[in-house]
Amino acid sequence: MIKKLIILAIIVVIAVFIRNSPYSEYLTFSYLEENSDALLAYVSDNRYISIISYVFVYIVVAGLNLPGAAVMSLSGGFLFGAGFGTAFAVTGATLGACIGFLVSRYLLGDVLNTKYEKQLAKFNKELAVNGYLYMLTLRLIPIFPFFVINIVAGLTKLRLFTFFWTSFIGMLPGGFVYVYAGSRLSNIESPKDIFSPGMISAFILFGLLMLVPVVYKKVKGRV
Repeated sequence: MIKKLIILAIIVVIAVFIRNSPYSEYLTFSYLEENSDALLAYVSDNRYISIISYVFVYIVVAGLNLPGAAVMSLSGGFLFGAGFGTAFAVTGATLGACIGFLVSRYLLGDVLNTKYEKQLAKFNKELAVNGYLYMLTLRLIPIFPFFVINIVAGLTKLRLFTFFWTSFIGMLPGGFVYVYAGSRLSNIESPKDIFSPGMISAFILFGLLMLVPVVYKKVKGRV
């Protein structure tokens, strides 16, 4: 138990340090705009190092729930283009989510499972009935913050591999919206300009389509 608390304390200290350090300025929209030319030049000269660094930073941001995930996705589109940017951003976000999942399962499990036993029983029931479709829906339609989903999922009986692939696929549409916007960064003056009516409509439609199997199962079960 003491080892778990020490590891958890180290993680918290790292997260707090990054949040309050000058490095947090690198995860802002203004920094991306002000240094766009320099960043593009660096990526052009150091392609593979840039990709590895980008994915690593995204893992840290997502894993520690640091502010800046949206800016990271925008950066992915701006630096690598919509296609590769989406792949790199979603990979980083998914691996970061897995860190939250594992921290919850192996460091917080004993405490949180006891405290929220009834709530977790409901979540486990949904997983048993709807399986991976339930996780896909939670990822695709962000009713709850992604970090909360990571923590709660880690407390359930969900397998890590299932969590990984459902998170990856479920985050693709939303990730693409931000990355695509980043690839058009020169036309965006603030983060509020990310969503065009066409992109919003496509995102909502995709989400509704993913809900159909779950709704169908529930309706069928009542007939």
